[in-house]
Amino acid sequence: MVRIRLRRMGAKKKPFYRIVVSDQRNARDGRFIETIGTYNPLTEPPTIELKADRAAHWLSHGAQASDAVAQLLKRQGIVDSAGKVIRPAEEAAPEAVA
Repeated sequence: MVRIRLRRMGAKKKPFYRIVVSDQRNARDGRFIETIGTYNPLTEPPTIELKADRAAHWLSHGAQASDAVAQLLKRQGIVDSAGKVIRPAEEAAPEAVA
């Protein structure tokens, strides 16, 4: 199963995370499919940079978000409180011109 989860980077006691798409069987900091963002909990407020279109793409193709990433996705407005994908504006179908 494909998961969207955090990959720990940074020095000891100075965590920095990459948000990655990975196979569930791989190690936390092991092999991954794609990097879709970053999360820095040390800044005030915590910094979240995320490719919303790629996150929505993977979620719509069956990827499961980890608990921590699910909270980040809710904060960014990519999923609602029920965990359903809210379509980013970039993926909305263009209106037909009459």
